[in-house]
Amino acid sequence: MARNISIEQLNRVPTHKSDVEIVERKGIGHPDSICDGIAEAVSRELSKYYLKEYGRVLHHNTDQLEAVGGQSKPKYSGGKILEPSYIILSGRATSQVDGESIPVKSISIGATKNYLKSNFKHLNIDTDVIIDSMIGHGSVDLRGLFDTGKLKSNDTSFGVGFAPLSDTEKLVLATEKYINGDLKKTLPAVGYDVKVMGFREKNTINLTVAAAFVDKYVKDHSEYQSIKEQLRSKVLDNAVKLTDKKVQVFVNTGDSEAEHVEYLTVTGLSMENGDDGSVGRGNRVNGLITPYRAMSMEAAAGKNPVTHVGKLYNVLANLIADDVVKEADGDIEEVLVRIVSQIGREISDPHVASVQAIYASGVQASKYEGKIRSIVDERLSRVSDLTNQFVEGKLSVF
Repeated sequence: MARNISIEQLNRVPTHKSDVEIVERKGIGHPDSICDGIAEAVSRELSKYYLKEYGRVLHHNTDQLEAVGGQSKPKYSGGKILEPSYIILSGRATSQVDGESIPVKSISIGATKNYLKSNFKHLNIDTDVIIDSMIGHGSVDLRGLFDTGKLKSNDTSFGVGFAPLSDTEKLVLATEKYINGDLKKTLPAVGYDVKVMGFREKNTINLTVAAAFVDKYVKDHSEYQSIKEQLRSKVLDNAVKLTDKKVQVFVNTGDSEAEHVEYLTVTGLSMENGDDGSVGRGNRVNGLITPYRAMSMEAAAGKNPVTHVGKLYNVLANLIADDVVKEADGDIEEVLVRIVSQIGREISDPHVASVQAIYASGVQASKYEGKIRSIVDERLSRVSDLTNQFVEGKLSVF
């Protein structure tokens, strides 16, 4: 198969050498990330059911999902939930095969409950949240394309990826994972709704952290301030291990002592008190929001893992970019990959796969053109391998 692969050299300053860089990550407990996580969990469980019963992943897209915030009354040493949050599962899925019904709603609600239980231990699934599944049938024309067995794209869309991550991007990603990981062993008062904003100006990286605190672990204002300072200090200590640049850390800058405003919650989630969420409104598939890079606005979480290029091509573009950078071993400072589909066209044969590279000083682009083409061609030929990796939860999309 002669694929349309375009390779070109870019002559511009790479992102990590620009004067200013902005990077954001919405942590796993942010309402938008909660929606992404649930949408993907539902897709995985439906896929497993389809594979077990029918030997293949049937048509579904569970990327239409909303979290409607509830109401709470947090207070020192423990508050209460006044009104539960409301999670609406939507989208499309195959719910009948040869006249036999598939328990799509039961599977989707079960997947949602399991995801919430596994990730947010302070959330009471029975009282703090209402889950409603409104997932219905897919449209006939899309399902027809999906079920041909020829793995044709069911959308005209594109995926974007880049590599390598800059120090700022690595630090923002690592900081959120640290706060929602190892740090909780020593600071259990820090909740799951964590957002990290990185702003680099020349050689200084500023990290602004918004972190919900769990009220039952905070006895008074003084302890809140103490935990807040411990969080700032621990984040800084962790950050300086990951970069040679100067790092400054700011925590919960929206607090106001004069107005008695603190980021205190009952469950560690802002969703409990009015914050809403939607699939695709947060991190891109590499886990970051990067306005200084090319990005796709595609909501990847919950889309079917077989032929939906909005999911496949965004992940694939990042994998290709990583491969190119590793192959170049320092000769390429930055690579940008865009893959464009055409509805009805086989997913292994995109309309175009575009690779743009910024080479290090003195490096001849011709040295790598053949190698890059081979990497892209090989990855596209195995694009279907991604399906099982999605189903098994080995690939993250947020």
